[in-house]
Amino acid sequence: MKYDVVVIGASAGGLTAAISAKRFYPDKSVLVIKKETVGMVPCGIPYIFGTFKSVDDDILPAEKFLEPLGVETLVDEVVEIDPRTKVVRTKGGKEIAWKKLVIATGSKPLFPEIPGAELEGVYTVPKDYHYLKALRERLESAEKVVIVGGGFIALEVGDEIRKLGKDVTLLVRSRLLRSSFDPEFSEMIEGRLKEAGINIVYGQVERLLGSEKVEKVKLVDGKELDADLVIFSIGYRPNVDLAIKAGLKVTRYGIWTDEYMRTSHPDIFAVGDCVEHRDFFTGKPYGLMLASTATFEARIAGANLFKLQIVRENRRTIGVYSTHVAGLTLAAAGLTEEAAKREGFEVIVGYGKGPDRHPAKFPDTSMVTVKLIFSRDRGAILGAQIAGGKSVGEMINILALAIQKRLTASELYTLQIATHPLLTASPVGYQIVKAAEDALAKLRT
Repeated sequence: MKYDVVVIGASAGGLTAAISAKRFYPDKSVLVIKKETVGMVPCGIPYIFGTFKSVDDDILPAEKFLEPLGVETLVDEVVEIDPRTKVVRTKGGKEIAWKKLVIATGSKPLFPEIPGAELEGVYTVPKDYHYLKALRERLESAEKVVIVGGGFIALEVGDEIRKLGKDVTLLVRSRLLRSSFDPEFSEMIEGRLKEAGINIVYGQVERLLGSEKVEKVKLVDGKELDADLVIFSIGYRPNVDLAIKAGLKVTRYGIWTDEYMRTSHPDIFAVGDCVEHRDFFTGKPYGLMLASTATFEARIAGANLFKLQIVRENRRTIGVYSTHVAGLTLAAAGLTEEAAKREGFEVIVGYGKGPDRHPAKFPDTSMVTVKLIFSRDRGAILGAQIAGGKSVGEMINILALAIQKRLTASELYTLQIATHPLLTASPVGYQIVKAAEDALAKLRT
């Protein structure tokens, strides 16, 4: 078997890389190799625990996207990449030659190395259909659920499980969503979660207790939490085993790539959770695991496979996040105020707050709070955080573009916008503009 392009992995990054490759190079043959017959929509996984009636409601139909384009798929597992002969070998005994290879192997959840972790009823949240189906079934008989972690997945899973009428406790080591939001936003979401009936406990797990099944979570401070089921959501590790075995350059954060998503081998590309990212402002390497980032990188890889196209150059990565928990939408992009100061920036912060409809008497109106972080020296935007209704989900994309284009407070203050009573805030009180205005006033004092 021989193909022009072989893609390993069929989640968001792998699918997008294959689609982009075929659209930019329609005459090239493309094969996607995926381990599972049934794939999951990664960002939809938390909703199989509440909103969705079944795990099957979150299936990612890879073939539906690929077959119309002429992209072939193979259900098998790649066990070896041979960069010298340009061949991949599979668990099923196949040897497949390629001209260009894209690694989109994703990530796997961290599992705690603590006493009791082997007990029945202890889970993580992988992108594995059969595992998640078993977890969903196990939830039916559980009453007390402890979720360890304070990140997006922990909060979303906890909020969904609460909808099943379960007693949910979030065990948080520090504060909620710490890496993406400043303290006032963490406090905002904590208040909403508590109002929704979720218990929040601060502490660190020492061990899990029980005979065969988990029964309690013991904390370092000696406190014990009753638990019929424990879910660890404490982060993910990039899947880099194939890359290491192939001799590619791999760092602690993932597979090294250049601005075109090429690895240390010129004909091997890598995208998504399995790669190292570099911060937009500092250039420092770090790990970032977002489907939106994976697809952004996959578009770059797909376009540049056979011809480097500067217009699609990936300079650095901006983390852009959004979530909807306990009736509150939160979104963030770029640096938090804390992170900006830690990196040595002198900052000015602007706030804008108001209803997302005008007048505010409309029944679906929500209050929206915008926080913008600017550098004091030239007023360039460094970061943004928003809380409010569902309109927040698209507002953050405006600000992500503003960060990418290094817009200033003055430029955001003079932003030309469309408004409508049923759709947006008032043109007089548009929160992004008001936050920029607030920052400008402070810059001039």
